[in-house]
Amino acid sequence: MFGAALTVFGVAFFLWLGFWQLGRADQKQALLDQYAVGQQSQIEITPENAASLARYQRARVSGRFDPAHQILLDNMPSHAGQPGYRVLTAFETSAGWLLVDRGWLPLGATRSQLPDISVGTDERTITGTIDDLPRAGLELATPPVDANAPWPRVLSFPQQPALEQQFGHELIPGVLLLDASQPDGYERVWEAHLGFSPERHVGYAVQWFALALAAVVLFVITSFRTKKATDESPR
Repeated sequence: MFGAALTVFGVAFFLWLGFWQLGRADQKQALLDQYAVGQQSQIEITPENAASLARYQRARVSGRFDPAHQILLDNMPSHAGQPGYRVLTAFETSAGWLLVDRGWLPLGATRSQLPDISVGTDERTITGTIDDLPRAGLELATPPVDANAPWPRVLSFPQQPALEQQFGHELIPGVLLLDASQPDGYERVWEAHLGFSPERHVGYAVQWFALALAAVVLFVITSFRTKKATDESPR
């Protein structure tokens, strides 16, 4: 009985993990589909649509950078995995304040040596892709805002409420990933944030389903051998 119960539990657990991986594959495929759709057309950011911009939507907007108020996102890898910062610069538009991700920069020789991220204040039209702010795998409590802290400020995985506290005003949701063709940017290799591809999740699902099948086969073989041994034992 114990063996049967253990097998049932193991099979149920393996099946759950398999279907969970298939669900993750569907989620990743949906992100890829959303990215593909968003890249097909470009919209103008206006006061009417600023609060409801779809993730991965290509967009353009006119305004001015605020070089006096910028954020260096800490613990951000380059496309090749090198540690550094991503530069978030406030951009004033008719639709409100928008955060523009101007790309990745490497760390300085020391932590106290911050990169030069100066940018002009001229009126301009910029283009890019709407995205969510990066999130940490484990989210920590938001540190208190020091109104006297110098700019640029180095922050690790801040979310919108924390950034609005830093800047002192509301922000358009999300961030605009500045196109690589635009000036005043750094390393910009933008793509859908997947982690694992849908195919990899499907591969993991197949492995879990195979383990479930193996557990059933092992139980059947073990049960058959036990019964055979019992039948052949002298009475």
